[in-house]
Amino acid sequence: MAGSGVRRERVQRRMRWAVLAVAALFFGGPLWAMVVFSTSSPTGVTGATWRQLLDVDALSRTYPSFVEGVRVSAALAVLTVVLMLVLLVPTMTWVRLRLPALRRPMEFLCLLPLIIPAIVLVVGLAPVYAWVTYFFGPSSVWLFFAYTVLVLPYAYRAIDAGLSAIDVRTLAEAARGLGASWPRIFWSVITPNIRTALMSASFLAVALVLGEYTIASLMSRNNLQVGIFQLSQRTPAMSVAVSLAALLLCFLLLVLLTLVGGRRQRRVSAYPVHVEETS
Repeated sequence: MAGSGVRRERVQRRMRWAVLAVAALFFGGPLWAMVVFSTSSPTGVTGATWRQLLDVDALSRTYPSFVEGVRVSAALAVLTVVLMLVLLVPTMTWVRLRLPALRRPMEFLCLLPLIIPAIVLVVGLAPVYAWVTYFFGPSSVWLFFAYTVLVLPYAYRAIDAGLSAIDVRTLAEAARGLGASWPRIFWSVITPNIRTALMSASFLAVALVLGEYTIASLMSRNNLQVGIFQLSQRTPAMSVAVSLAALLLCFLLLVLLTLVGGRRQRRVSAYPVHVEETS
């Protein structure tokens, strides 16, 4: 029995390494090809493309539309995250506390963008954005309304998992028993306990905003992906370098989220709760 357990563990270890190797080849191959393409020149390997990418002043003069798209995407990411959290977190918390019968209808509404094609969303949003342009101007920043709709399914799942991991009703009733108001309960009791879920939802929103192209292109607006497409028409090596930099940024955000979530979990486990029995 002991020998079979050792063999099983050895096989599982080899399978894990095999899966990791296949994943490394699957994801690392295209990334390495992007590095090679962005550093190649007729005279050999060069870092001119990456040096030009890091020179913000020269980049602004040479590719003003791309730099504007980067700034717009940064503003869109912040505004989308803020609007998504403001809409979802209080609503989902209140539904769990007071209106549990509405959980399924709310879930259905939040998941609808997954089954509606982007072109259909553009057709539906075009009249709305015609009025937005009329009242507020043609700025691409107003796309954050559409991006909030797009990110609802992913953010809902992340926040719902965080709320399901805690006893929201018991925490709220205990806080109310101690005299806390509803805003205080939401801000000081509920939110700190779902911090990791909020960070997950925020990361998903940022990743979607940085990678969205269809709606911005069909609405003739500018963002990071539209800027990369326009850049590829002039300097393909620069567009590949920018795409790789955007992928690395998303990867760093994911690592940061993992580190922060793991640190918080270790902090919680470092202070176990002791319950004394009373007769």
